[in-house]
Formats: sequence, structure tokens, C-alpha cells
Amino acid sequence: MKTTPMLRTTLILTTALFAALFSSSYAADAPNGKALFDKTCAPCHLTGAAGAPKLGDSAAWAPRIKTGVAALFTSATKGKGVMPPRGGNAALTDDEIRAIVGYMVAQAGPAPKAEKADKPAVTAAPAAKAEAAAPKPVAAAAAAPAVAPVAAIPASGVNTFNRLMKPELKGNLPPPEDGAHDPVNDGTHSLQPPLTAFSTLSKSNTGNRVDWVKSLDEQSIKPRSDRNDPSVAPMVMDLNIIREVKGSMPDVVYPHKQHTQWLDCSNCHPAIFVPQKGANQISMASILLGQKCGVCHGKVAFPVSECRRCHSKSKPGAAAPEAKP
Repeated sequence: MKTTPMLRTTLILTTALFAALFSSSYAADAPNGKALFDKTCAPCHLTGAAGAPKLGDSAAWAPRIKTGVAALFTSATKGKGVMPPRGGNAALTDDEIRAIVGYMVAQAGPAPKAEKADKPAVTAAPAAKAEAAAPKPVAAAAAAPAVAPVAAIPASGVNTFNRLMKPELKGNLPPPEDGAHDPVNDGTHSLQPPLTAFSTLSKSNTGNRVDWVKSLDEQSIKPRSDRNDPSVAPMVMDLNIIREVKGSMPDVVYPHKQHTQWLDCSNCHPAIFVPQKGANQISMASILLGQKCGVCHGKVAFPVSECRRCHSKSKPGAAAPEAKP
């Protein structure tokens, strides 16, 4: 399609207006946007996981930016494709999401100009002109937005990309550093650090390094069933749900007892799990995205790296071949 001078002028003005809008709206939020991006969005948007557009990839972001600010904000808040709402961090406010969107758009830079890149291939230039033009692609590459390499991601093992598998040194951080409390509030600094609170509990090698079920059995902790009346006994349901899985992996056992000793049924039903057979589509992908079991596991319960804690029931006949001479 040919572009008229008026259409080209309109496109230029639209692009300038869009850039001005972001520079004025997000200039003050740029540092905050980067910090929020590093904390929530980096695992996918630095690596391109699940097809996510990489930070600084102008070609990937150009069609998305063309849809406008409102569309980008809607995608970020409501989710799109495999990306969950608010990037899987429900605590993000609308203003924080706007700051993240602004930061990511600012890093995208101008879209690559395909017309100019094609000209050298079409025009047979003399050798001298070709040599003079050779450094230009290098200069263009140097001017491209800097994208953090994989090495720039905090070095803490091969599973750094998985927010549900935090390294040991990042667990049980003091309240001002855990990202869940306001570090500016004086009351945050008066809260007891988790390492101090957990020092007398049974230890675990995963999660926040506490074996909560064992601590519960040892009565090191006594959860309340009623906020106001400590004498109210919990309604414990001793019922195991077996979920068959495909392949050679053992089936999943969901024990209601260990959960209902300190959780009311309403914590999980019906918002997280519909109490009806076949009504819940559970997959490792959804859990890693913080859905279903991932609402708790990897955050306040042991992480999904502990496969055998859930996949604990051997399939019928699985051990039969080993018993043969």
C-alpha cells in the first residue's frame, strides 16, 4: 500500500504524540517501573518464555505499541495468552502496572525501518560506497536499546526464572526487604523477622525452610480456628483425594487432613477449586503461574520443586516388573 504525504505526516505526528505521552506520564515512574519489572515481569520478558516479547525488542513491541496505551494496560491487568492477570502478582496496583508498561515501552525504542535496510540489497552500489556503508549496521546495533543479558539476571541457579523456586538466601527476608511490606513504614521495622520466629520450629530443606506439618504434629504451632475464640476446635476432614496423572509419574495425593488442620474450607472452595469431580483443570503450567495449587505452594507452602511431596502414590503395577527375578 502506497503512503501519501498526508498519511506519512499523520503517522509521524501520531508517533510523536505517543512518545510524548509516555515521556510525560512515566518519566517520574521510570526507576520504579524498572524495579517492578525486575521483580515480576523479568522471568518471561527477559527470556522470551512462552512467546513473551523480550524487553528492548523493537520489532516485537512495534505492533503492540501501535494498539495504544489502553490496550497494553488492559492486557497487563487482565492477562493475555499464558500471561496471568497482573503478571501473576495480584498485589500490583494500577499505577504500578502503568509504571511497568511505561518502562517496557520506553525500552522498546523506535521500530526498525525495513525500507532503508532493503535499499543496499536492491541498489548495486560501487565497491567504495559499499565499504563506506559497511560500518552503518554496527552503528545502528550500538544505538539499539540495551537489553539485559541472561547473565544480568541475579545468579542463583538454573531455576532463577521460576519465581516459585526462590534460592535459599532469598527466603525468610526481614519484613522491610520481603516485598510484601512497606519498607518506609516505621511499623514494618518493628515486626519480628521470620528467621527469629521460625528458629524453634522443625526444619525443612525447601520453601521457607520450615516443616510446617511436622511442627503442627509436634504442637509447636497451634493455629486458631476462630480469630476471637481460641477454644474453637478446627473442623478437620481426614480425606485423601487421588488425582491420576499421565505418564510414569506417580499419582498426586491431596490430603485434606493436613490442610484443614489450619485452613477453613472457604480458603480453597469454590474460588480456587470447584468442589466437583472433573471441574478443575490442573496442570504444572498453571501451578507455576501461581494458579490452583500454586496460589499457596511456592509462596507460603513448600515449592513445586519437591515433586514427591505431592506425587506420592505409585501407579498400580508400577513395581511389578522390579519384583521379577
